[in-house]
Parts: sequence; structure tokens; C-alpha cells
Amino acid sequence: MATGLSIKKGDLVRVVAGRDKGVEGRVIAVRAEHQRVVVEGVNRVKRHTKVVQQGGRGGTTGGIVTQEASIHVSNVRLLVEVDGNKVPTRVGYRRDEVEKTRPDGTTYPAHRSVRVARRTGEEI
Repeated sequence: MATGLSIKKGDLVRVVAGRDKGVEGRVIAVRAEHQRVVVEGVNRVKRHTKVVQQGGRGGTTGGIVTQEASIHVSNVRLLVEVDGNKVPTRVGYRRDEVEKTRPDGTTYPAHRSVRVARRTGEEI
């Protein structure tokens, strides 16, 4: 069931649905097998951690830690710059023909898949 996602780590996205609708942030992590992404500053949850006593300095302190939880990839849209404004867009793919070089110096035609902003048609 794991499919490739159009959102990658480091992309700037806007949340379009849910509790944090309208918030913009960078993608910290992508969990493609679950179709979920972790976005900086979005879906913050409190985790209660336990004190772990391991011999010496290996122990961790307990307490309440606030961190980002994942959200479904359908709830975010990639942001692209249009006339100085950041606008949400869908992501498409285009196959470009490129010239590749073999180790012996000969070249051959090949294809490369690139992400494209549907709104502007520009390569991301």
C-alpha cells in the first residue's frame, strides 16, 4: 500500500483542513507507508515521559514533552511563490528527456521525472 507522496521533507506547506487549518510550516518528516507528514508547529501534542534509570548517565528525565504529531498528507498543500505571494497548489509530474553519460564517455537519451506545480506549471 506504500505509494510515493508528492510532498517531500523540507517542503513549505499550508494546512487546509483540521484544527490547525491555515497554518504554514516546513515538513520535518514523511511517513510514506502511512501517507502522513509531520509539519513544524502543527498538530502539537503532549507526551508524558517516564523517568528511566539506567546505570550512570544513560537515564532520561521524566516530564511532559510537547512535540509535533503526524497529519494526513491530504490535509496539506504545497506552497509556491506567485507574484511575491505564497499560494497553495497541487503537485503533478512531468517526464523530461535528458542526456545521460556512461562511465566510458558515451551518451544516451533517458527520462527524468520532475515535480510540477499545477497552478503555475513550473518545476518545483
